[in-house]
This record gives sequence, C-alpha cells and structure tokens, in this order.
Amino acid sequence: MDSFSDVFNEVLKYCKNNKNISQAGYEKWIMVLEPHKLENNTAYLLADSEFTKSTALTAYGDVLKEAFYNVLGFEVDVKILVKTKENKIEKDISEIEVRTADFSDDVQNSLTFESFIKGKSNELAYAFAKNVAQKYDDTGDKPSDTKKIFNPLIIYGDSGLGKTHLMKAIEHEVKKNHPDLKIIYTTGESFINELVKALEFKDTIKFHDKYRNADYLMVDDIQTIAGKERMQEEFFHTFNDLYNAGKQIVLTSDIAPSKISKLQDRILTRFSLGVQVDVTAPDFETRMAIVRKKAELLDLQLSDNVVRIIAEKIKTNIRQLEGTVNKIKVLTLYTNENPSISMAQRVIKEIIIENHPAEITVDRVFEEVALAFDVTADEIRSKSRKSNISLARKVSVYVLKEVKGMTFTQIGNELDKNHSTMTIHYQDIAEAMNTNKQLKDTINDIIKNLKDN
Repeated sequence: MDSFSDVFNEVLKYCKNNKNISQAGYEKWIMVLEPHKLENNTAYLLADSEFTKSTALTAYGDVLKEAFYNVLGFEVDVKILVKTKENKIEKDISEIEVRTADFSDDVQNSLTFESFIKGKSNELAYAFAKNVAQKYDDTGDKPSDTKKIFNPLIIYGDSGLGKTHLMKAIEHEVKKNHPDLKIIYTTGESFINELVKALEFKDTIKFHDKYRNADYLMVDDIQTIAGKERMQEEFFHTFNDLYNAGKQIVLTSDIAPSKISKLQDRILTRFSLGVQVDVTAPDFETRMAIVRKKAELLDLQLSDNVVRIIAEKIKTNIRQLEGTVNKIKVLTLYTNENPSISMAQRVIKEIIIENHPAEITVDRVFEEVALAFDVTADEIRSKSRKSNISLARKVSVYVLKEVKGMTFTQIGNELDKNHSTMTIHYQDIAEAMNTNKQLKDTINDIIKNLKDN
C-alpha cells in the first residue's frame, strides 16, 4: 500500500465486513471519516463535526483500532480531528476529547459485580457467576468442593442482556483476589482464528500451552464453533484437560446449548456436567435501574423523566440502554446542554437505527449459502452441475423465497434460469428438509445468520 489513504480503504473494508457493525452504523459514523496521516504509531482521521468525532470514538474506537491492526500488523492509537468551516484541521486534542476518553476507559473498567444491576431476569445468573468467581479458597490453589458443581458455568440468552458483563465481572473479581491465577477471556471467533493461525504456521503447541494451562477459561459466544469440526475437536480436548484438572470453565451462548445445531454430542454431554442458566430481557424497573447506574458511573445527571423515556423506548437490550446514556454524556460534553427529553429521544432514534439489522440482499444470501456449503457465490450463479454447487444453488432458491419473499421469476432472473426450474429447486429442498435433519439445521443457521447480522 503506497499511502495512508490506501491503508484506510482497507480499514473501511474490514469494518464493513465486521458482523458486529450494522450497515447503518458503518455508513453514518465510519464511512464518513477521512484519512489524514499516520504518525508515531497514531492514525489521524478527520470528521466534519464534533458530534461525529465523539460518536465514532465512543461507539467504534475499539473496532477502528482492531481494523488498523489487521491491516498494518501493529497496534496504533486512533485520533479523530475535526475540520473547521474553512476546511482546516484542529491542531490540538481538546480537553473535551481527553475527558471523553477518560470516561470511556472508566466504563470499560466498570464491568464488575458491583455495577451489575440485578433483576428477576438475571438474578440467578448473577448468583452463579458470583459463586464461580469465588471458586478458590484463601490459598488460591484448591477449588472448594461446593464450587465444583458450577463447572462449567454456561450463561445463555439474546445479545445485549449482560452475559459479557458477568464474564468480565468474574475476571475482575478473580484478578483482585488471586492475581497469580491465569485467566483467559476470549470469544468463540477469536478461538477459531487463533487455531487457524496455529495450524497455518504449524505452531499448535503454543496454542495448547496457552489454553490448556488456564485456571479460568472464559469463552464468549461459544455457539460460533458449531459446524466447524476441527474447532470442536480442539475445544473438546481443551475442555477435558481443564475440567479434569479442576480448572474453571465459563461459557456464554446466544441460545441454550441443547438448541445449538451441528454441535457434537460429546461436547453437549460435557456441557451438561455443570450448570446452565439463562438471562432474559429486563423488566421496566430493572431497565430504569440500569439507566440510573450507568448515568452515575458517568457522573451524568438525568431527570426521572429522561430515565423513564429511555427505559420505555428500549426494552430488550441492555447494551442499547447503556449506549444511549453514553451518547447523551458525549452530547452534554460537546454542547454544554443539560440532558433533556428531546435530546434523549434523538439519541434513542440513532441507537435504534444503528442496531437495525443490515438489509438482506441477494448477494448476502449467496455469500451466506456459499460459506455454509464451501463453494463461492460465483459458483452458485454459474452453470456448473457439480453436486455440491447444485445443492447450494437449490438452497439459495429456497432461502431467497423464504427470507426475501421473492417470486420464482425474480429468483430465476438472478440465476439466469426460468421460473419453473426455480419452483422445482424450491420443492426439492422443502421435501429434503423433512427427512434430512442436517440439511434442515444448516438452512436454519443460514437464515438465522442473515436475520441477526
């Protein structure tokens, strides 16, 4: 890459393909940024307003750092400068930017048991997590017998309901009481990526040493290993080594383990050795408490009416509740305005838009099906009659009909085939799903991925 502009173009591609970033969020807060310079391991970007700058840093600062690392191969700090009306660039980092960074760091460090808001929807998960965090006695080297029934601890539920908060709270508590213990927190996706690299560079010994010598292994979104046989094989042996050594395993999943399709029976059996507990959407009173606690952590004064409207409008996602309070804090810093109902309503609207699933396009369907069947999207569109490609093509027809509601004529136009052929393809898959559970599970996973991302 010849210039910083080329580097930033690759960063944009990385962010656009990141499933944790909605299309609306990418277009509104990341794509609008401009490259300025790379200096002393700091990437300087440009924004057209203080609000764009603050929102991009608060909501996507970590993702931008990750993207630069992926492109450059080394870590950089990300700074965003604001252009003036005369198209000039501010020279210094403002005091407000420093304060914004400070409170963002405070928020990251506040994922503790003390800051977790308990309610009927999560009190059992909280109690079990607290129990696991106190697994070791005062010597720090021998787990209490009464704690062994909580191994593994699996917390499951929809995204944004506090599962990661509980994981981080366990990590924080153990580090505080037993700093000598080895704690590994990772995600299912990171576990997969690390193993892929270890296999690529023929360095699995280092990988094994890292994961199989942990005192606490905590894996977020374990469901991502489903359907990946090599990954499940590795996780199975890692689990066995740690469990047999009396080490603690904590996992989260977006659904109950028993409902994760394409997960090996032997892994499900291991999961049943411990405790599984769900978290559900918080009730109104708990949502109010969450908003108040978040505001307190940010030293933000919110009126009862503002707290109430946030809790009324955002009902199913704790992360969105906290994100709303974060953005209100940013606005107060940059505008010197007091939080108001109108400000809250504007931020709530933005939060909801950012978290709206990306549009399900025909290309997305082909890409998702291609990934599931180990072919390419171009092969699905091709005239190839190879059995695996033909099956992927038929599944694509089924998914396009079920998810997008396209007519067989419209689908035929995409694949350059007549509508009667498309009808036959659809019927073939619908009938096959009645007798082929593996095919049915695969198609259901495809549809779920399309709707969730």
